[in-house]
Amino acid sequence: MPSQSIAARLLDVMEKDILPLTERGVTAGNKVFGAAILRKSDHSLVIAETNNELENPLWHGEVHTLKRFYEMGDRPATRDLIFLSTHEPCTMCMSAITWAGFDNFYYFFSHEDSRDSFAIPHDLKILKEVFDLEPGGYRRQNAFWNSFAIADLVATEDDPLRAQLKAQTARIKSRYDTLSETYQTSKSANDIPLN
Repeated sequence: MPSQSIAARLLDVMEKDILPLTERGVTAGNKVFGAAILRKSDHSLVIAETNNELENPLWHGEVHTLKRFYEMGDRPATRDLIFLSTHEPCTMCMSAITWAGFDNFYYFFSHEDSRDSFAIPHDLKILKEVFDLEPGGYRRQNAFWNSFAIADLVATEDDPLRAQLKAQTARIKSRYDTLSETYQTSKSANDIPLN
């Protein structure tokens, strides 16, 4: 059984495993999105990845993580795994998570954060234009999966852990602010649709 709360473990994976990959990816010109897959049983990391849109515009952080997961020779069943996304998945990524058989996903930044803090509004624009849904209009609990905002999990922890996780959340957000600035200043040189 895991000794660490799920919120604490997910934040650690973001900070120690996903962020270093994303920093390299953004330096190359990719967006700030990443993901990881962990075991439910002990919260150990199976794989972490980041956005690789320069190679293929479909390689969003979540889809690229799934691609790399399915390239692994010996991989656990998705029913036994946790899917972690740095940002609330777009409709394509939600569909990919669903088709891969995950019964859950956890995310750090919301769609509104992607639009407002990262100047990447496409998730909400696609939700509205294609599916006629307002922000948050999709069903977070449905027949396929349940989704969870990490901030909501942090809020349920008792102090002093909650205070520690809030400080870690602030550190992670600060690093993503820097990555967003880097991406925004370089994106015009990229040949990525919907940048």
